[in-house]
Amino acid sequence: MASSFIGLSAPHFLNRTSPTLPPRFISSSSSPHFKEQPIRRLLVVPLKCSSSGPSQDTEQSEPETTSSQSSSVSLASTSNSADSWRAGIGAIGLAETAYLTYLKLSGSDAFCPLGGGSCGDVLNSDYALIFGVPLPLIGLLAYGFVTTLSLQLSAKRLPFGISETYGRLVVLGTTTSMAAASAYFLYTLSTKFPGTSCSYCLVSALLSFSLFFISIKDVGMEEVQKVVGLQVCIASLVVASLSASYSTSPSIPSNPGTIDLPYFTTEITTESSPFALALAKHLHSIGAKVYGAFWCSHCLEQKQMFGREASKLLDFVECFPDGFKTGTKMIKECADANLEGFPTWVINGEVLSGEKELEELAELSGFKFNE
Repeated sequence: MASSFIGLSAPHFLNRTSPTLPPRFISSSSSPHFKEQPIRRLLVVPLKCSSSGPSQDTEQSEPETTSSQSSSVSLASTSNSADSWRAGIGAIGLAETAYLTYLKLSGSDAFCPLGGGSCGDVLNSDYALIFGVPLPLIGLLAYGFVTTLSLQLSAKRLPFGISETYGRLVVLGTTTSMAAASAYFLYTLSTKFPGTSCSYCLVSALLSFSLFFISIKDVGMEEVQKVVGLQVCIASLVVASLSASYSTSPSIPSNPGTIDLPYFTTEITTESSPFALALAKHLHSIGAKVYGAFWCSHCLEQKQMFGREASKLLDFVECFPDGFKTGTKMIKECADANLEGFPTWVINGEVLSGEKELEELAELSGFKFNE
C-alpha cells in the first residue's frame, strides 16, 4: 500500500502577521519513506516598549528648572522692593527741593524747625548757586529723575528701549553723583559755616546717601566692581565742578579781620499801605522789636514790606551802629538776645527768626485791622 503524507505549514498571510506556529503532521507510521519537510518560520524581533511618561533625564531636570525659576522670582522681588524704596525716598527729596526751589525763586525765607535763622543764612549764601543756577533746582531735577526711572524699572517699562540692567546702572551713576555732591556740601557747611545748623541740608544728605546704598545693593557687588572706576570718575567730576563753581563766586571771608565795612543807610522806596501803618503802630504799642544789621539784605526786604512811613514806626534795633570791622561786636542788647540770624523778631516774648509776611506778624501779635 502506497503510503502518503500531508505536510501542513502556516499560510503566507499568517507568516506576515502571526508568530511562529508549531508544525503539525498527519502521516502513516507504516511508511518507511517518510521524510520531514522543512517548515518556514517567521522571525520575530523582540522590541522593548518604552513608557509614555517622562524620561529619567526629564525628571531630573525638573527640580533644577524649578529652582532656577524660584531664584528668578526671588531676584525680581528684591529688585521691585529696591525700586519701591528708591521711588519713595526720591519722592521725599522731590518734595523738599520743590519747596526750597520755590523759596529761592520767590525770594522768601525758609522755615527752619531747627537752628532758627541758620537755614536762611545757608540757603541765601553764594554756596546755594552752582554756576548761577539755584542748588535746590538742581536737586529737584536729580530727585525727579531718580524717582521717575525707579517707577519705570518697577513697572518694567523703560523708555527708548533701554534694557533693565542698563537702567539700573544709570540710576547707580545718578545716585553716585548725588552722594558725592552731598558729601562736598557737608564739608562746606562745616568749614564755611561753623556752628551753623541747616536742617534741609542734613535731610537732603541723608536721602542722597540712602539712595546711593540702595542702588549698590540693587545692582550687586559683582556688577559694582565692574564699574567702580566709572563711579570714581563721576564723583571726581562732580567735586571738580562744584569747586570750579565756587572758585568763581565771591568768597566769604573766613577771617573777620579782613572786613572793614562802614555803617550806611538804605532808602526805603515803597509806600506804606493803611494796613502796614496800622500794624506798625500796633507792634510799637505792644513793645515788639526787630533786630537787624545795616548790611543784612533780608532786613532791608522786611522794611520794604512795611514801606517808607511804616518802617520808621518799627522798633528796629541796629546791632552794628558803628559799622563792621576788626574786633567789632554786636551791641549788648543784641548780644543778650542770643540772636541766630537777621532779622529776628521778638513779639510778646516769642523769638521769631527771619523776615515775616505782614499778615503773619498781625496774627502773631494779635492785631486785627479795622478799615
